[in-house]
Amino acid sequence: MTQTNELGIQLKAWMKERSLSMREFSRRSDIDPGTVSKIINGKRKATPRHLEKFSKILGVSITELYKKADYPVAEEEPQQEDLYQSVESIQSMLKATDTYHGSFSIERIKEELETYEQYAGTEEGKTSILQNFKNKINNVGSAAGPFIHQLQQMYETFQSGKKGGRELAAIGAVLLYFITAVDVIPDYLFPIGYLDDAMAVKLYYSFMTKT
Repeated sequence: MTQTNELGIQLKAWMKERSLSMREFSRRSDIDPGTVSKIINGKRKATPRHLEKFSKILGVSITELYKKADYPVAEEEPQQEDLYQSVESIQSMLKATDTYHGSFSIERIKEELETYEQYAGTEEGKTSILQNFKNKINNVGSAAGPFIHQLQQMYETFQSGKKGGRELAAIGAVLLYFITAVDVIPDYLFPIGYLDDAMAVKLYYSFMTKT
């Protein structure tokens, strides 16, 4: 059974529990019945936007839906070798698009994050995050990928102030990196403009496994 079929089987079970027909589920989610049918039958991969709508209708954790649909989630913290495999994939994608001619590396992102980490500890940095994060999320939506959900979790943690010291500063650095439009790969080079932001999130979770 594939992960995609696993999602379909689970969706069927949840719909049955809630007495939702395929037609009604489609209507509530505002997704074409044919698309819903293909997702449930494993003939089409659900997008993050589809999963967000399913989550609201079914009252199910978006993280659980991401797992069923075979998307990476925050709990799946990357190992160092995974990071470098991701870099290789990103570099290949950048070459294929022929729209980005700068240099991309983990080291460059780390340098940016170190700078933002210091700024995140200032009142000005904190204010920038609290005032600008939600607007950036609204502008981007879910189009940039599942890592958006991870960023939202990080923002909630930052806003609550429950974490302290280096961890909170590291979270703030990633959020500031995301808010800034011109970073290692400029955001306006959509959709590749958010590959480095996703990598910044990966670096944060990699950092957390070592502390």
